[in-house]
Amino acid sequence: MSSNKTVACPLDCYDACEAVVVNGKIRGSKQHFPTNGNLCANFISCTKEEYLNTAYFNNEKISLDSALDILVSKLENNKSNESLFYKGSGNIGVMQKSLKSFFAKYGSILTEGSLCDGGGSVGIERNRKQTVNPPIEQLLKADVIIVWGRNFSVTSSHMYELVKDKTFITIDPVKTHIAKNSDLHLALNPKTDYELALLLTRFAHMQDMEDEEFCEKFNTSEDFFDLAKSRPVISYEEATGVSLEDINRFFEIIENKKVAMVLGLGVQKYYEGANITRCIDSFAAFLGLHNNKKHCGVWYLSNSHYGYEQQFITKSEHKKEKVTEVDFSKYKLVFIQGGNPVVSAPNTKRVIDGLKNTFVVFMGTTYNDTCEYADLIIPSCSFLQKQDVRLSYGHQYKAVSQKIQEVNENSISEYDLTKYLFDKFNFDGLKDENEIIDYYKNKEVKPFEFDNFEFIDELDIEHLYEQKLDNEFYFITAKKKKSLNSSFKIDNSLYLNPKCGFDNGQEVILKSKYGKAKFLVKLTDDVKDNCVLCYAGNKNANYITPYYSDESSSSAMYQEVLVSIELP
Repeated sequence: MSSNKTVACPLDCYDACEAVVVNGKIRGSKQHFPTNGNLCANFISCTKEEYLNTAYFNNEKISLDSALDILVSKLENNKSNESLFYKGSGNIGVMQKSLKSFFAKYGSILTEGSLCDGGGSVGIERNRKQTVNPPIEQLLKADVIIVWGRNFSVTSSHMYELVKDKTFITIDPVKTHIAKNSDLHLALNPKTDYELALLLTRFAHMQDMEDEEFCEKFNTSEDFFDLAKSRPVISYEEATGVSLEDINRFFEIIENKKVAMVLGLGVQKYYEGANITRCIDSFAAFLGLHNNKKHCGVWYLSNSHYGYEQQFITKSEHKKEKVTEVDFSKYKLVFIQGGNPVVSAPNTKRVIDGLKNTFVVFMGTTYNDTCEYADLIIPSCSFLQKQDVRLSYGHQYKAVSQKIQEVNENSISEYDLTKYLFDKFNFDGLKDENEIIDYYKNKEVKPFEFDNFEFIDELDIEHLYEQKLDNEFYFITAKKKKSLNSSFKIDNSLYLNPKCGFDNGQEVILKSKYGKAKFLVKLTDDVKDNCVLCYAGNKNANYITPYYSDESSSSAMYQEVLVSIELP
């Protein structure tokens, strides 16, 4: 293993760690500001993964050359618009987009939308025109950090280490790790985040804590405040489950303090996720969090490619398929890159039924649940065996990956496969690998400064609490330490409050109008008694989630569902 080279973590998380190879060992880079010499549990797990080292066809080992011949033959003998390209987020380095450029040129159907942040990103963009975070140094200036719908110490462990001595307020239905380490935890009911934002706006005005300078500058806050005062205060308390006493405590903590907010994905996993997020961001603006003369800003999942020019042409002449609603069986060939839709996509039974009825090509570094339904498996070489650049959606720093190991002869990088296919089909337009890497390494991006803010001025959100029956529960998903989506140490339990009347280890059936699945119960006081919790990667959780898209971004809405519990 080559020493004195840097390695970028490829994983789909906020921190985007960078490591350095010292005497053949991987160590956290002290030169990369967010990493600060430390490696998180997930990066360490990634370095210990058992990587695919051979190709498979119909469950039989074959050579890489044979696998590529089969792929080319399938592509040559199928109509391009009868194929689907489906990209996951197992590796989110910039070079991973190369394959999409081939399938766009070839004429495959591509997907649109997100299984992650889509609704929230649209909401932020409608307010600010861009989903770009302030410089991470601004967060360090905060006295108080409001953590809203984000298990900050778990999903952003490096960022948390930089600010762990701050005062925290957590807003989340679950008593997360960060909630337990906060001065105040507002355990609101699911899908009432926007109502809590409106209630907080009312109190900010009553206590003369709104930012008049910011509101006057952009001159759209008046209609937003009219929204906030359109209901009696007591109705907000009843809907959210948050007491007015705790609201007063919230303002006591932030008064005369520099405040920041880190906003997570939990708030937008609903049909109206864009407007829910937009409402929270409007409250933050009303309070002045975007005014860096007074406060420190709001962090969401940023557009990591802001300020960079697209290096791969990925436009297709065909209409895209919504990523949540894909019917794999419609296609004669499905190419899945670095994804695990059998576990990660909504409505697992529908996904499996579709994959059983098409020819599936899987390209990735490790064998996952989706590989069980793949006809052809092409091993991608590990992140240690290829060069890449990792742009972060949590902060403004990038991490550079240099090749530190030789490529296994039976695996291939995404870029090399792209170049191979471009040559086979006589396509042009693919830039040289080193040219692309150098562009991302050397490009300097100026911080985003928005010159406009559009407060939300109307809302039409259907309340889950108005549909909920007495025997039903809100369904919540969350991240857990030492796992990442469907990778590493997966927890397949169903978490319930002891008041729900079930026993530890008891087998139950969780049902929704979309499906059902069996789980073993784990009891915890961390979950409200009107909720059930599954951690991300739970192999049964998505049997009960809706595959329909949200209203604004063609994206998933995992928590737009009510569930009941039965005994087998």
